[in-house]
Amino acid sequence: MALFRFPGGQAQFTIELADDPQERQQGLMHRASLPASAGMLFIYERPQTASFWMRNTLIPLDMIFIDPTGTVTKVHANAVPLDETPIPGGNGVLMVLEINGGLARRIGIVPGAELAHPRLAQGTAVFPCQ
Repeated sequence: MALFRFPGGQAQFTIELADDPQERQQGLMHRASLPASAGMLFIYERPQTASFWMRNTLIPLDMIFIDPTGTVTKVHANAVPLDETPIPGGNGVLMVLEINGGLARRIGIVPGAELAHPRLAQGTAVFPCQ
């Protein structure tokens, strides 16, 4: 589970983890759909510059880039299926959550929103797990 809080509310997602190079490379490729409250959380070993593309990805996605404190630094909305144009997430990215395209805007996830997840260092997380 991943829990976000943001101005005006909270949202919870059932997530799959992509936390090794092979899982991160595969991502959500070749899937025809994604449940509305589901997503994939890409986790890196350390903060880094992150860039994504939509090779072999069949559904539009929102990409939510997250720093080591759990703060959303960027939201790329409605990435185009099958497009291989790089989508830069910036520097210092520790995690990226992919959800259905357009959903972040509809529910209010914007830069500054906060993620609670046990894989964040809880001592420095802005929204530590309960």
